Amino acid sequence: MRIGFLDCFSGISGDMLLSALLSAGLDPADLTRELDRLNIAGFRLNISGTTHSSIRACRVRVQVDDPQPHRNLAAITQILDNASLAEPVRERALRIFTALAEAEARVHGCAAAEIHFHETGGLDTIIDVVGAVLGLRLLNIEKLFCSPLPLGPGRVRCDHGDLPLPAPAVCELLNGIPVYGETIEQELVTPTGAALIRVLAEEFGPMPPMRIRATGYGAGCRERTDGRPNLLRLIIGESFAAEEAQQVDVIETSLDDWSPETWPHVARELLAAGALDVMLIPAQMKKGRPGFLVRLVCDPVATPALQDILFRETSAIGLRSHRQWRRTLPREAVTVTTPWGPVRAKKIETPAGTVITPEYEECGRLARANDIPISRVYDAVRGRGPTPSGEE
Repeated sequence: MRIGFLDCFSGISGDMLLSALLSAGLDPADLTRELDRLNIAGFRLNISGTTHSSIRACRVRVQVDDPQPHRNLAAITQILDNASLAEPVRERALRIFTALAEAEARVHGCAAAEIHFHETGGLDTIIDVVGAVLGLRLLNIEKLFCSPLPLGPGRVRCDHGDLPLPAPAVCELLNGIPVYGETIEQELVTPTGAALIRVLAEEFGPMPPMRIRATGYGAGCRERTDGRPNLLRLIIGESFAAEEAQQVDVIETSLDDWSPETWPHVARELLAAGALDVMLIPAQMKKGRPGFLVRLVCDPVATPALQDILFRETSAIGLRSHRQWRRTLPREAVTVTTPWGPVRAKKIETPAGTVITPEYEECGRLARANDIPISRVYDAVRGRGPTPSGEE
């Protein structure tokens, strides 16, 4: 699958995304030809190169001939319905403007149909949105990932007056999306940028496993006051399935008022929800009472669900977590034949050679069924190779 990753280290806006797509290989002629399907005259693209902190980037500006009216969602829908765009392009563009209208409606306490777009209803914004959707399609990007988004404090002047940053509509659009605070008092994520991310990005977090094929930088229209580059980076590549997550979260909590008799149930719940390993460690607590340290390891995407389970199933009122790198050995599931029947096992490739490790539950099952010591089953598995026809 061809995927894209948006590294929003300096935020995102509509023109930054379109510029990043052009920088990453989108053909301006192809983009212009497809934008002509909007059947709207009076605009042109001004595409140029620029340099920020010695990084070469693309900057695109939509130049409009005449002043633009304040359009509502119905007017933009009519423009898209009258266009000869491919249906997936029209549908995604409409979803972006609908998300923007619904966010503004929640802020102002009215219906989405009553919202008149001001800064985001102009022809330049329509071109940015439709152009971004077209760019992803023309570059054959099937799935878009996005980093957490930076949000700065301060205020922004708009037709609604002097509003706090992040803009209220941005907060609505980014509900449930990972964000973090910046100290720079500038607008880093615009409402259009937030709406694009809301609809186009499917997953948020670190860059997914990929083989990089192209990288593009889209320049924003303003300089940052802290001197850092106001750029959006787009990395495009082919996805591949990583054997295992090598970046993991470690979650811990200390308990001195909880009964451990429920631990087998808690451990099963955690493993079923995506924990890679769970541990219950006896501890001497700060007031001299015996207690426990609960520690689990997981893929970062499973962290929120596992935290919820710990809060629900234990007496924890606080959790600690940090991210670590790990190294794992290549391994695969195999089936080993023994005198008492087949046993599932792991074939592990170590620096010293191949090791066969049986599954404990499987060995216990055969030992009980045949009334033999479990050590005999272990010895039988370790003394034999995996059955070629039985590999899983």
